[in-house]
Amino acid sequence: MIEFKVEGDYIPMIQLLKAVNLVQTGGEAQIVVAEGEVKYNGQVDYRKRLKVKVGDIVEFNGQQIKVI
Repeated sequence: MIEFKVEGDYIPMIQLLKAVNLVQTGGEAQIVVAEGEVKYNGQVDYRKRLKVKVGDIVEFNGQQIKVI
């Protein structure tokens, strides 16, 4: 599991995927979210600008990211 420390109250989903190097670009992040490849707290979520907060878990491509 990847642990990511968020600066401030939240980080947008596409920025989180880029920050932990699971995608190369913001465009790629938008595509994988739009295609339903990303889970947010166990559920597929299609919102690109979703505000990921402390305690949330994001899953993509066999990796889990816990926001701390």
